[in-house]
Amino acid sequence: MIKGLGHCAFTVKDMEKTIAFYENSLGFKKAFDIPNEKGEPWIVYMYAGGTQFVELFYGATNDIPYSDLNAGFFHLCIEVDDIQDAWKRIVETGAPQDDAPKQGGDGNWQCWTHDPDGVKLELMQIGETSLQMEFIKSLNK
Repeated sequence: MIKGLGHCAFTVKDMEKTIAFYENSLGFKKAFDIPNEKGEPWIVYMYAGGTQFVELFYGATNDIPYSDLNAGFFHLCIEVDDIQDAWKRIVETGAPQDDAPKQGGDGNWQCWTHDPDGVKLELMQIGETSLQMEFIKSLNK
């Protein structure tokens, strides 16, 4: 039985800059590092709440321009308890302000930013009458 998503993983070009973004602009906490078999820096785990993490790998060398038309990864959605507070933190920390809070077609509140390597991040506050919440409620009947 699936319990949830454990982590997502990204390779990054500038680890310190990326850690600072996830900590300062999004409120994640650096959890731990995993060295490779030679003892060199390899992976940094950022705690996202519950049992969820973002896994950051050292060593990205190429930029892949973001496009809505590319197959594969599209964006990472982070659930927040207060979309206005999340947006305020993005603004106050100088993080990219891609799209201010607004209500989406699913009934949730969302805003958008991106990390130092261009990974698109949606911050979402789940609404009590959103399509997601209605589905979850239907499971409990």
